[in-house]
Amino acid sequence: MSGETAGAPVGQGEQPLSYEAAAARVEEIIRRLDSGEASLNETLALVGEGKVLIELCAAELGAVGEALEELRLDELVARLEKEAGA
Repeated sequence: MSGETAGAPVGQGEQPLSYEAAAARVEEIIRRLDSGEASLNETLALVGEGKVLIELCAAELGAVGEALEELRLDELVARLEKEAGA
């Protein structure tokens, strides 16, 4: 199967795709698959590309979720320290 299955997908200029670009490409892939006009080989390639892009998006969302959780914990610690010092 062809497509980008190793590492992060890259766009023009060999830069890793942003979350927004990856999500937009997934939407394009879904529209193409929904059209019913893709050949079997194109369908396989699109599904493979979509899988890689969805994994990229999931990893990005996970990283953002972890960062938000850390921020919430930092805020909680600061509030508790402030209340303990009062």
